[in-house]
Amino acid sequence: MKYVDEFRSGELAKALVHELDGLVEPGRALKVMEVCGGHTHAIYKHGLEDLVPPEIDFVHGPGCPVCVIPMGRVDDAISLAERPEVIFATFGDMMRVPGGRGSLLEAKARGADVRMVYSPLDALELARRNPEREVIFFAIGFETTAPATAVTLLRARADGVRNFSAFCNHVTIGPPLKAILDSPGLQLDAFIAPGHVSTVVGTRPYDFIVRDYAKPVVVTAFEPIDILHATVMLVRQLREGRCEVENQYTRVVRRDGNPRALAALDETMELRDTFEWRGLGWIEASALRLRPEFAAWDAEARFELPGTRIEDPKACQCGEVLIGAIKPWECKVFGTACTPERPIGTCMVSSEGACAAYYNYGRLDTRRDRVPA
Repeated sequence: MKYVDEFRSGELAKALVHELDGLVEPGRALKVMEVCGGHTHAIYKHGLEDLVPPEIDFVHGPGCPVCVIPMGRVDDAISLAERPEVIFATFGDMMRVPGGRGSLLEAKARGADVRMVYSPLDALELARRNPEREVIFFAIGFETTAPATAVTLLRARADGVRNFSAFCNHVTIGPPLKAILDSPGLQLDAFIAPGHVSTVVGTRPYDFIVRDYAKPVVVTAFEPIDILHATVMLVRQLREGRCEVENQYTRVVRRDGNPRALAALDETMELRDTFEWRGLGWIEASALRLRPEFAAWDAEARFELPGTRIEDPKACQCGEVLIGAIKPWECKVFGTACTPERPIGTCMVSSEGACAAYYNYGRLDTRRDRVPA
């Protein structure tokens, strides 16, 4: 297949659903975690939850890069943005993420020079055009976006742009999945692994899920036929008693990932000892920081940060949503006090957030009966 309409074919979807009907064991509930928020939005946008057999329950995971940033790191970003010499550059999603002192959008309303950019290279260009100011880029995301930050740092060093720095909050995909698998009482049967991350890291980082936890994994893309095909592959593994890492996204993803992107990451960044995740707490070796050789472009090395840690609002259950412990409509404030217009938690803010997906596509309640777990 080459064209997008082929990946949204109703006939192909019917054939895959028919195959699923023949693979599932009646009465045996299967919980399949789609790790990436992009998959969550695709599932509910295209109504895939209502197409698959009722035995299959899609459970959202922690793969939304905006959603996992804790409130304390947002406050650190606001403290940088409020410095009079700083232009603070950020992706649009992060503008409205609430911290303990409001959001970056509210800081902008108070007078901070906060600007939305589409890439870290845009932030570097801002630094070139404003040599009298310090331009700080809010670097967030999994291994998907980290190479772009790495390439920008290499270019800043090569071009001698000294008024540019990155506030690094890049995270890695493996450790939070391990933390979820180690969580007591959270039963999962299989994983749909994120497509975008896997274009960079390949399929090897998921080997531990198969080896140590005996859960099958399929890497897939974001069109409805991709996701249905991946679900068939997972259920077939479970039916046949197999447990493997399979790659449905062969048109893009390779076993060893993208070597040039990984080389840029290795040259500019290293693992932190530990990092705080919203909903998961502190996880060892789960995030990246800039190497000492790039201290001149490291906002954490150049500027003083409050470093305060803040608990999420008690009414918000984003943490439980992020690990798949509850569905968004089970949160006490979902769709009432917390909406995309007035979000309380990150899962309602981000374009990849599970709460935003459920709200935008009308999943305001259970929608249909489920087979008991």
